[in-house]
Amino acid sequence: MGSKRVLGPAVIWLDRPVSLPTLAELPPERAGENVFLHDGPLVDALVREGAGWAQEELCRLGDIAGAPETIAWGFSANEHPPTHVPYDRSGRRVDGLELDEGWHRIMELAVREGLHGAPWADPRAGAHVARAAKFIVMAQVEAGFTCPIAMTYSCVPALRLAPEIAARWEPLVTGGQYDPRPLAAVEKRGALIGMALTERAGGSDVRGNATVARPIGNDEYECTGNKWFVSALMSDAYFILAQAPRGLSLLFVPRHENGVRVDRLKRKLGNHSNPTGEVDLDGAVGTLVGEEGGGVRAIMSMIAGTRHDCVLGSVAVMRLGLSEALHWCAHRRAFGRTLAEQPAMRAVLADLALELEGATAGALRLSRAIDEGDDPLQRIVAPALKFWTCKRAPAHVAESVECLGGLGYIEESRLPRAYREAPLMSIWEGSGNVQALDGLRALRTRPECAEALLEELELARGTDSRFDQAVQALHGELAAPSEDRARALATQTALCLQAALLLRHAPAPVADAFCATRLGGDGPGVFGMLPAAIDVEALLARAWSAS
Repeated sequence: MGSKRVLGPAVIWLDRPVSLPTLAELPPERAGENVFLHDGPLVDALVREGAGWAQEELCRLGDIAGAPETIAWGFSANEHPPTHVPYDRSGRRVDGLELDEGWHRIMELAVREGLHGAPWADPRAGAHVARAAKFIVMAQVEAGFTCPIAMTYSCVPALRLAPEIAARWEPLVTGGQYDPRPLAAVEKRGALIGMALTERAGGSDVRGNATVARPIGNDEYECTGNKWFVSALMSDAYFILAQAPRGLSLLFVPRHENGVRVDRLKRKLGNHSNPTGEVDLDGAVGTLVGEEGGGVRAIMSMIAGTRHDCVLGSVAVMRLGLSEALHWCAHRRAFGRTLAEQPAMRAVLADLALELEGATAGALRLSRAIDEGDDPLQRIVAPALKFWTCKRAPAHVAESVECLGGLGYIEESRLPRAYREAPLMSIWEGSGNVQALDGLRALRTRPECAEALLEELELARGTDSRFDQAVQALHGELAAPSEDRARALATQTALCLQAALLLRHAPAPVADAFCATRLGGDGPGVFGMLPAAIDVEALLARAWSAS
């Protein structure tokens, strides 16, 4: 047995008076601002993409999201992560989950504001764009809740492949009430839907799944197996991939009292408030969705939406990081002036703002494609933006943490949580290589996808020679797509789309800076290394006007 040394307090003798900084000299806590109105690019994109009618709703939500009480919900949900309760007091197996009150408050707000399935029942043009803007605002409070919200939002197209299931479940998914009670509860008013796809043997290669689905009649199957990574365990039902007699099939499996057993909760790098775990299926009964053997095709109707939300989640953590960095640098003094007055810091902040502007524009353009049912454009743009925007988010948030220095690294700050969250969006629903190859698959199987992309880019042709050259290079990649260039193709697709949108809609200095720093080669490098000709002052005026 070893022993511990107990160290007493250190005594430091000073031979002259020392002036120490006081707490009053530290920047004030950032709280109380309207998260929506302070995000100029988001406000502009909301109106531009057809959801200007939602500005009043978003102004109200922006006030709520920036309130100290709401921010505290996010901290509480992370400091008190979910707990698995396998048995009730009588010893009956229940596989319950205890979730923090802060989590429930955030979920209740998100559902009430229509972030779940509500847009599918909203006839207004721009409903999905409005929902996307709300998602970005709310995810800055706490990102863990976005997992069940994203899957519930995305499940509706998959539900509609099985009309009898949709008739029962879609009203629960698209209604505006959060109801965490078990499905058997009398007058249950709302439901959450999750996915249970990946297994130890396969991961993203779901065709290697070993879960067995045995037909028992009337499109019902009995499922036996293990799902290795199931997010949003509290969901009322899961879409499950399993091997049926004719091949991998998609099944809709209610969770409560149906042979669904939680093996253990996962301890994750981030996303602490959201319960993720391993699940055993012991004769769980599910209903076939789509055709037997067509499971991958059926689940892709849902994954298209969750990938969209990964992009939105990345924009949200980037926006949170930039907002915290702008606030800190405007108040923090060092070397005789504020950090915001230091040329090197100004270049970093301007570059972070530029990255976010492009990401925001691309994300809401993708949302409009969903609104308009523009499947070819969505099919090629979604994996490209998922690849690029989600890949950039961790570096973006890391730079924001560095702007704050030590304070950005401690848990009292909001940035450590954002930093841990940032890599998840690039992993969830298929990591970088999967996205790049999926974009390649879209080009090879659906020629109309390339046509839709080029038609969108053509709207900005002739406005900037660097953009025209980038589009010409993209033409070559699209004409002969290859696996060894798949990541480069995804990068070029995302950057050309973002540049096209900024050239058409953003202030001229923003579009010029984006083309100068993002087009050509394989993309940008370290944040803050801007060419001398870039109008940093104009970029910062744009960023600070929304901060």
